[in-house]
Order: sequence, then structure tokens, then C-alpha cells
Amino acid sequence: MPRCAAGTNYELDSTLRDREKNSTAPHLRNIGWRLAAHVSAALAIILLMGCTAAQHRRAADRETYGIVAQAEREIFGTTNAFSIDTPYSGREPKEILPQELINNRQRTGVRTLRLEDALDIAATQSRRYQAAKEVLYLTALTLTGARHEFSPQFFAGARGEYLHTYRTENGEVRSENLASLRSAVGVSQFLKTGGRLSAALANDVLRYYTGKPRQEIISLVTVNFTQPLLRGFGRNNPDVEALTQAERNVIYAIRTYSQFQNQFAVEITRDYFDLLAQQTVIRNRYTNYLSRVTATERLEARAKDREQIASVDQARQAQLTSRNNYVDALARYQTSLDQFKIKLSVPLGERFALDPTPLERLVAVGLIDVPLDPDRAFKSAVERQMLLLNAIDEFEDIKRKVSMFKDQLRADLRLFGDASLQSEGAEDYTQFDPKKVRAGVGLELDLPIDRLRQRNTYRASLVAFELEIRELGLTLDNLKDDIQGGLRTLNLRRQNFEIQRNALELANRRVASSTMLLEAGRAEVRDLIEAQDAQINAQNAVTAAIVSYQDVRLQLMLDIGALQTSEPDFWLKDHVAAFFGEPLPTAEARPAQTTVLPPENYLIN
Repeated sequence: MPRCAAGTNYELDSTLRDREKNSTAPHLRNIGWRLAAHVSAALAIILLMGCTAAQHRRAADRETYGIVAQAEREIFGTTNAFSIDTPYSGREPKEILPQELINNRQRTGVRTLRLEDALDIAATQSRRYQAAKEVLYLTALTLTGARHEFSPQFFAGARGEYLHTYRTENGEVRSENLASLRSAVGVSQFLKTGGRLSAALANDVLRYYTGKPRQEIISLVTVNFTQPLLRGFGRNNPDVEALTQAERNVIYAIRTYSQFQNQFAVEITRDYFDLLAQQTVIRNRYTNYLSRVTATERLEARAKDREQIASVDQARQAQLTSRNNYVDALARYQTSLDQFKIKLSVPLGERFALDPTPLERLVAVGLIDVPLDPDRAFKSAVERQMLLLNAIDEFEDIKRKVSMFKDQLRADLRLFGDASLQSEGAEDYTQFDPKKVRAGVGLELDLPIDRLRQRNTYRASLVAFELEIRELGLTLDNLKDDIQGGLRTLNLRRQNFEIQRNALELANRRVASSTMLLEAGRAEVRDLIEAQDAQINAQNAVTAAIVSYQDVRLQLMLDIGALQTSEPDFWLKDHVAAFFGEPLPTAEARPAQTTVLPPENYLIN
């Protein structure tokens, strides 16, 4: 227990001392004084052990973080630094005013934001990330309470009281005063067998003021023990089951948090690449706009008759359209960037210059192959996917609860025992006579005659178990569908990439030839406009295809439990080879599908 300091009040003790000075029974006064001194000392120690709020907080953090670290070692074999503290955690809530938060959101500045920086900011500032950490913390904190129920529970207290009453005795009205000090200290513990053991020491000092003052001192030591032998024994006890569930909930929370970390890293990476892709679209549209301005100027310079002026107007219309597309692309990018800042919990006033290197490297690496068949991928997911492991273990939780509720239908047979030792009168509580110990043991039987409530609970648990069977089956089906869909989508994205790359090559040739033919007077402006439209669409589609392939691949790796976002440049890693620990064929070893197969090849699946 942490060292703490607290004050104490001796007013009640001094009052008793003054009254004892006037007592006509010195020997009783000495005994009372000794007892009062012991009680006062015990109370002073207890009060001095009282902790401040800050110390309670540190104690809670120390125990909770220890639980998280231990669970991480059990699951992953290693542990990472974990804390829910924020820049506001060390301050008193009353010191944090709304204006401070308003000023914080009005910060401005310009900086280059790399993808690694975005991931770091997400882990330290994101509201969603902080909320996920707090869910894990609170789950572990709940376990500290459940474990506390099975640890020794110490208690101590005292109560001082003074009463003044009147009574009639032989026609005379007499006043009677009573001063009392009652104190108790003890310990109790709930056992994992379902039993409970407790021990207590109680002291009463009673002082009566009447015609003949008298004083009584009573000290009592008691020990009690109960243990169910049938219903509620061991793991079938509801309190023991609550502890078991709290411990398992921490494991689930660790897995969920780990899955969230990877999922959130994938989201941040996807958003970053989407922003870079939008930048590419903006640059392409701006280049397209400039090329159309040049084409319009050339036509204006050569326009001599009505037909050529009509071509100029057509070029001007295309120029305005390209300019509008450019402005729209800028607006969409700025909106997307603001949403990205909100996800990172960065003030919208801060301006970012994104680093284009990740997209350049992704284009250079190309499409990373995923040579997996659906069955192998699903088998791996069943063994390693965090959320699926939780679903499987939660299925076991329901089975365990069914067994517990079934146990509640049994007869209730309890073993009990108690012992007490009491000292009265002029004896000190330190001078108990062992011969005066009173002890007993027995059995208590409660036959299962009325178990309607327990019957209904048990039947409801069977219904819940049937529901859990369906839910687990649905979870497995959804995961397998995600994996199969991811593999199909990857194949589709690969084909789209090849198609768009070929389309871009063709569009580039069309623009070049249309430009030369237009200058030679052998083509119309419409031909060049169509070629330029096809070119910019193909340019944007190529970038979109490779970014989309990347998104699907990372999500698929996450679904099968192969993604490790803690690795540097995880978005460029071949996670399949590392996951299965064996060499797999590369994308270059697999020929691209160039033949368009008829629908019948796909309709049977």
C-alpha cells in the first residue's frame, strides 16, 4: 500500500478522558484507558494509511498496466509500453477551461507530413485511438476489482456516542448519561472454492452515569467460515465465474486492441495514399487544362473563316470544362485533407505538404502478388485472426455459463463453522481465557423444491447457446466471404491495372497523332478533345488501380491475420511469405490473364 498521510481527531478521546477523571472506579478507569488507547492508536494508524486521490490513481494505473503487460506477454510473447495518459492527464479537471480547447483548435502552421509521421500522430493524438486504449484500460481495471473480491478484505472502524435520558424511579426524576465507544477490526476473504472466511475483533466501552456510575468493557473475537458443497462449488459459483470472465475479458480486449491498431494503421495508410492519388489527379487535370489552353491559342491564331471559328469555340468550351474539372478536383482534395486532419485529431488550421515518396515507391514496386487459395487463407485466419479467436473463445464462455446455470438447479448443501471468544467485565481483551472459546460446525441443506427462477435462467442460457452457435457460424462465413472476396477483388484490380495501363499507352498515341493531324488540317478539334479526355481518364485510372490494389491487399492481410503494421514500410512488405515462412511464387512468375473468358467460366462458384 502506498504511503499516505492524513489527519485525525482526538476530541472524542479527550471527552472520555475527562469523564474518566470523575469516575469512582479507578480500576475500571485503567482498563478503559488501556482499551481506549489501543483503539485510538489503531484509528490513528488507519487514518494515516489513508491515501490521497493522486496516490489512488497511481496505484490503479500500476496494477492495471501490470495486468495489460502480463496479458500481452501471454498472447504475443512480448509487451509494449501502454499508457492512456494525455497532455491533460496530469492536471486537475477544474483547471482545464473550454477556452483552452478553443485556442488549441485554432493553431496554425505549415509542415511536411510523411506517412510515418501520420501514423505516429494517429497513435498519439487520434480520438479513436485514445478511446480504444481507454476501453482496454477499463477492462483491465474491472479485473482489479474482481480480483480484489478474492483477496483479504480488511476493515476497521469506530463509533463514539453520547446519550442523555430521563427516567422516573420511586417518584423521582433521574437523569442518565451513557458514553460509548465501539470499535471493530477484521478481515474476510472469498475463496475460489466458493466459500468465505472472516475474522473480526470488536471492542465496546460503555460508561453509565447514574446515581452509581458503572462501566462495562466487552471484547469479542469471532471467526466464521462457510463453504458450499453442492450448488455453487468451485467454478460453478457465480462470483468465481465473474472472476474467470473478467480475466478472459482482458484477453479479448488485448486482441481487439491489437486488431484495432492494425486496422487503424491500414486506414491511415489508405487515406494517405488516396490523398496522394488525388494530388496526381489534380496535377493531371492541371496539365490537361494547360494543354487545352495551348490548343485553343493555336486555333485562334489560325482561325480565318467561320468554320475555323466554330472549332475555336469548341476548343474554348473544352478548355472551360477542363478548368472546371481542375477546380472540382482541388475542392475534393481539400475536403478529403480536412477529413484526414479530423481523423488524426489535428487542428484544421494546420497546413500539410504531403510527401509523395510512398506513392512513387509503390508505383516502382508494382503490384505485390498474393499467391493464396481461399481455403489456405481461411485456415490461417482461423488460427491467427484476433477477432475470430475472440469469437471462438466467447463461444466457450457461453458453454461454461450453461454449466454454471445448470448447477444452480442442484440442492444447496453448505458447510459452516464459527468460533468466538468474549471477554467481559474487568478483563482486558489481551487476556482472553482460551477455555471460554465457543465453537461450532454444521451442515445446512436447502432442497431444490422451488427452482423456477433457476429453471428459467438455465433454459434461457440454452437458448443463448443456440444463438451463439449461429453467431459463430455467421462470423466464420463472413470472414471466409471477406477472404474470398478479397482474393477475387485483387485479381480484378490486377486486370484493371493492366487494362488501364494499355489504355494509357493508346491514349498517349491518340493525343500525339490527333495533334499532328489537327495541325495538318486533316482532323477536327473534336478528335483531339476526345483523345485528351481519354488520356487524362487513363492517367487517373492507372493511379487509382494501383492504389486500390494496395488497399485490398492490406485489408486481406489483416483479415487472415498476417499483417504486421509495426514493421517499417509495412505497406510495401510481402506479408504472405513472412506469414507462411516459405517461398511463394512471385507476381512475375504468374502470367497475366490476357484472354477474356466467357461468363460460364465464372457462374459456377
